[in-house]
Parts: sequence; C-alpha cells; structure tokens
Amino acid sequence: MLAPKKVKFRKWQKGRLRGHATRGALIAFGDIGLKAVEHGRITSQQIEAARIAMMRHIKRGGKVWIRIFPDHPVTAKPLETRQGSGKGAPVGWCAPVHPGRVLYEIKGVSLDLAKEALTRAAHKLPVKTIIVMKEGA
Repeated sequence: MLAPKKVKFRKWQKGRLRGHATRGALIAFGDIGLKAVEHGRITSQQIEAARIAMMRHIKRGGKVWIRIFPDHPVTAKPLETRQGSGKGAPVGWCAPVHPGRVLYEIKGVSLDLAKEALTRAAHKLPVKTIIVMKEGA
C-alpha cells in the first residue's frame, strides 16, 4: 500500500475539504480516466483495492496511472477508551480529494475494456466518480 517515506509532522489536523481541484483535473498520461465529482478522503487501502480491481479486469494489459497519493495521516484512539488524554496514534494514510480531480488513468487497452475496468474501480471508492475521455480522443 502507498504511504509516504517521511512527513514533517506525525499528526495533522483534519482540515476541511472545500472548492474544486485546481491541479490534476485534466487527463495527462492516459486516454481515459476516472474523475471525482465530490469531496472525500480516500484511504491507501481503497486506492490499492481499486488498482487491483482494474488490473485484474484488463488482465495486466495496457498501463495504469494512479494520480493521487495518500500523504495525510489518519489517527484513531483505541477502542473502549474514554475521551480526553490527547489525540490518538496514527493508524493509516489518506488522500484528500476535491471534485474534478482525476484519480486513475488507463492507456493501451480497448475503450470498452477500460470503461468496465474503471467502473469496477469506482465501486471500491467512497466518492462519486465519472469516466472521462482525453480531449480530442
């Protein structure tokens, strides 16, 4: 699973997801992609599950790009712990996603196969998505 090698701070504040994606909103590498249409946080496990679903469907043909990276730490307190006594320990990583962000791209397979693979990946993700094509393709 994806995780950063090093971060400046062990624990971050949660922050607020507002506005639209300014970067990563256009297809840059592949011919067809999966674009988020709502805000959300995608965990590294969900990113990996979607990637595996795509790769299995295209039978490892073509090329897949993952356009998001989970660099935001997620913390949690242990179960059955009373409130207070500080913030919980880091338990994983997530990628904050804004509407308009391209999550995955595919190139080198037929259009129908790529659409079905991206649909299978979309079922693994917690945000609503649409399938988009490269301009002029």
